[in-house]
Amino acid sequence: MPGEYGYILSLPCDRFRRKRLMDLGLTEGTCVKCVHVSPLGDPVAYRIRGCVIALRRSEAGSIKVRIKK
Repeated sequence: MPGEYGYILSLPCDRFRRKRLMDLGLTEGTCVKCVHVSPLGDPVAYRIRGCVIALRRSEAGSIKVRIKK
């Protein structure tokens, strides 16, 4: 949901996808904030290290995040 945020705990996925996510700035300990959900629900835009990056739910689902409330 827009406005929710948390911190990346781990990237438990295959080596290729892990490298791609790390190249986008997703590393353990990074703060990730949901900023927009597309009208059909996919993709979802996240603010990561000051940039907005859209990820498909299938990609985002492979990332372990600790949600802050």
